[in-house]
Amino acid sequence: MHVSSGEHSPAQRIQPGPSYQVSYAERIKLEVGITTIAVGLITEAEQAEGIVATGQADAIGIARAVLYNPRWPWHADARLGAQVSTPPQFWRSEPHHIKNLFQH
Repeated sequence: MHVSSGEHSPAQRIQPGPSYQVSYAERIKLEVGITTIAVGLITEAEQAEGIVATGQADAIGIARAVLYNPRWPWHADARLGAQVSTPPQFWRSEPHHIKNLFQH
């Protein structure tokens, strides 16, 4: 379940900040026991990894981050020391300062 507070009513008193909607996904996951996707200003690789690693949610939604930076997942993988599976056409685009980002 993709979990969001909606923010469609002026009666809501939500204070946006990093991970501000993650607690909703965590609560649903714990109380209902279904797979959840957390959202809410998840913009940093370590932040996203922490949410999943601690079990607050099973996955994260990063729509705004990817709208700004379509290669956000690649940059996150580089920061976290992971690799990206890409077709050979991308291999020559690997940044010189990041080695072994692309799986060959």
